[in-house]
Amino acid sequence: MPNIKSVVKDVKKSRERRLRNLATKSKIKTFVKKTKSAQDTTADSAVTLLNETVSIVDKAAKRGIIHPNAAARRKSRLMKRANFKAGVQA
Repeated sequence: MPNIKSVVKDVKKSRERRLRNLATKSKIKTFVKKTKSAQDTTADSAVTLLNETVSIVDKAAKRGIIHPNAAARRKSRLMKRANFKAGVQA
């Protein structure tokens, strides 16, 4: 543990941020899984879940938790999957 007061505070802040970032990343993974399973079962809630997942991913990218390109890639894959499933059903 550091002896300098400001460094002690920095360590505490970085630990809090790390936990917050981990929680957000976990939330992203959870919602992506939920969205994919809803798309597979052709549930009516798939569109709602997709919109919510995109929102969560965008917020994480905006806050710097994930890279903007990673956010775009995740959203693109989900949209591609949703459009493919919609095409198969039509």
